[in-house]
Amino acid sequence: MTLHEYRRLIDETDAQLLALLNRRAELVIAIAHLKHAQGLPVHIPAREMEVLTQVIASNTGPLDDQAVRRLFESIIAESRRLEHRVLGTSEDTSAASHESWQA
Repeated sequence: MTLHEYRRLIDETDAQLLALLNRRAELVIAIAHLKHAQGLPVHIPAREMEVLTQVIASNTGPLDDQAVRRLFESIIAESRRLEHRVLGTSEDTSAASHESWQA
């Protein structure tokens, strides 16, 4: 395979990743509205840990577990930021006041 062909495959993969990330964001928005209606906080550390544990357990490489953790921590942080934006809330107050929340 040529460099050009590999780059084309990367471009296609990037487009698929973007579509999946935006689909995840749509789900995050729906969840934000449900959490708000149920009086739940945006930041639920136990759920974030559950997500990280699941993706790391599913990792077959070649990315190592630390790389997967960093990528998903970024995805989760952006998802939390999106929830706050959609709900018109402040990240600082929600995260600080609900650090011990377990759900």
